[in-house]
Amino acid sequence: MSDGELHLIGYLGGRGVLFNAAQVEAVVDVDDVVPAPGAAPAVRGLTALRSRVVTVIDSWRILGLSAPAGGRHRAVITAVDGQLYAVLLDNMEDVAPMEVMPLTSGIAIGDRWAAVAAGSALRDGEPMLVLDLPRLVSCAA
Repeated sequence: MSDGELHLIGYLGGRGVLFNAAQVEAVVDVDDVVPAPGAAPAVRGLTALRSRVVTVIDSWRILGLSAPAGGRHRAVITAVDGQLYAVLLDNMEDVAPMEVMPLTSGIAIGDRWAAVAAGSALRDGEPMLVLDLPRLVSCAA
């Protein structure tokens, strides 16, 4: 799939995940979220970033995971169809070039993860899934 593209390294539900750096506009802390009545269950609400409204996506709900306790979370900011989204995570760690391989059909990662996975990579022997941010955002609808 790719050979050495930059990826952000993070964790979601205790699992190592990667995001293609080209899909990420920023990494931020999100603490003030205003509920959005009538929004999909995976939309936590809205927040402001540099005077712009950002939709906050509950990644844990999309993937069927328990959200960590606390009101402040790390998030990657991505733009999809001209709108900004903050995708919540357990933690972000680093940025590094990663060799990404396609997912093989025999890997059992579950339907929810498979819907947003774009490949896999090894980091110091730890398998990590590459998550496609536009697909993750579309699953929130």
